[in-house]
Amino acid sequence: MLPGFPEAAPLQGLIGGVLIGLAAALMLLGAGRIAGVSGILARGTAIAEGSMARTSAWGFLVGLPLGALAIRFGTDWEPAAFASWPVLVAAGLLVGFGTRLGSGCTSGHGVCGVSRLSQRSIVATAAFMAAGIATVFIMSLVGG
Repeated sequence: MLPGFPEAAPLQGLIGGVLIGLAAALMLLGAGRIAGVSGILARGTAIAEGSMARTSAWGFLVGLPLGALAIRFGTDWEPAAFASWPVLVAAGLLVGFGTRLGSGCTSGHGVCGVSRLSQRSIVATAAFMAAGIATVFIMSLVGG
């Protein structure tokens, strides 16, 4: 446990980060595709065109919650408490709007783009981080 962060799990975070990086590298090397979840979602739902087959996009999208379920039922991990459904839906819509506006999401820009030294992704990731820091600061002031 880290001082001031009673729920911190640095080892689990490190393992998760390594697995995300490995998955992104495997997708790029194996399929020649950037593992940007918002782009894959847009392709799977036919919102946007792309080089990935829709069946492959759906396979990727279905695999995300299935992987989480495998961890949930294969370990003693307890799920976090979440906000109410209306708040989650509103947050999801705002995130979706932001990913379309920013031409990608944290996985595409932050994991894949920064590692390829994409200037657009570096700027986008800096904006994501700044917005996250500002949100946490404001929430701490209002007691959220």
